[in-house]
Amino acid sequence: MAAQAPAGEDDLIVGINVTPLVDIVLVLLVILMVTASYVASQSIPLELPRAATGEAAPQLLAVTIDQHGAISLDASPIDERALREHVRRMQRQAGGAALTAAIAADGRARHAQVVRVVDVLRQERVTRFALHVEAAPEPGR
Repeated sequence: MAAQAPAGEDDLIVGINVTPLVDIVLVLLVILMVTASYVASQSIPLELPRAATGEAAPQLLAVTIDQHGAISLDASPIDERALREHVRRMQRQAGGAALTAAIAADGRARHAQVVRVVDVLRQERVTRFALHVEAAPEPGR
């Protein structure tokens, strides 16, 4: 006596239910994320060697000048005297490493204000400067 399927159940499978597959993939993703954060937190403790010729990473001063001539340092408004004090403090912290000033001046700012800021920085022994500009569109575009 052979087993027979109930009537109507011998139809072809028309679709596959992917919900269990998605569930398994999401569980594996969560396990991967938890494991990766644990592995990253268990990094190898290192005591880096010292070298007489090693160089410190350059300190960066982000100075902006708006169209009205107002000066900002790291997006915080500042006047020339406070800028001077901040640069002196950074010079002490840098221990002789060269400071680089990245100046972003509005195109409508007065040239004299930009020169004045550069002069303040140069008086405090900042000799490396970078000027932020936008690339001009190519001719014919």
